[in-house]
Amino acid sequence: MKATALLTAAALLAFSVAHARDTALKLPIKDAMATEAAKSQLGTDVKFFFGSEAHPAPKTTLGTYTSNKKTNFANKSDKEGCEWVFLSAMVSLKQRALAEGGNAVINIQSYYKKNEFSSPTEYECHAGAFVGGVALRGTVVKL
Repeated sequence: MKATALLTAAALLAFSVAHARDTALKLPIKDAMATEAAKSQLGTDVKFFFGSEAHPAPKTTLGTYTSNKKTNFANKSDKEGCEWVFLSAMVSLKQRALAEGGNAVINIQSYYKKNEFSSPTEYECHAGAFVGGVALRGTVVKL
């Protein structure tokens, strides 16, 4: 009985420690955007501008939107998982831009747990033991 209780307690402790991992990573946008999946899923209908990256003056501003995505990190490196979930967030921003009648998303920044990280070259990803996430916020415009 004591052995079972000890094993159960050890298993719960190991699970909670593994589950608690939340590593904040800053990764290159260009790597994530250069994947074949990103090229095929994002296409050219909508243009994306990160952080303070220069962009043409918008004719119309259609609103600021957030995309908060999570993905399974099982059998993926942190970089692979982060690139995959970054793409999910980008696809969501693209879909929102098209739905609103826009053709660009400007001032895209990381917005994980409402903490802003703005960069023209990097995005923030949080990698856990089993799940990772990327939250992006950007302004949909018509150029």
